[in-house]
Amino acid sequence: MYAIVKAGGHQEKVEVGDVIVVNRLDAKVGDTVEFPVALVVDGAKVTLGAKDLAKISVKAEVVNDSAKGPKINIMKYKNKTGVTRRKGHRQQQTIVKITAIA
Repeated sequence: MYAIVKAGGHQEKVEVGDVIVVNRLDAKVGDTVEFPVALVVDGAKVTLGAKDLAKISVKAEVVNDSAKGPKINIMKYKNKTGVTRRKGHRQQQTIVKITAIA
């Protein structure tokens, strides 16, 4: 059984026991979070109706609340003027472990 959940502006395919990385959530380590479901597949049975999906929830436990993504380097350069600008960014992320699909 697996589900497609909406997490942090993205959709993720999850099963029980999976560890996923999502955009920063407002939760501490050990907290339980719940994700809205877009689709559920249980063997040959596929659930996509809004009424049926409202009854299903995916619960996850926060494993790490202060993870960071890879560094992105931003470089701006203007020719013949001596203008160079360098900047970097690391996205704040949360790592969660899926505990239940019910």
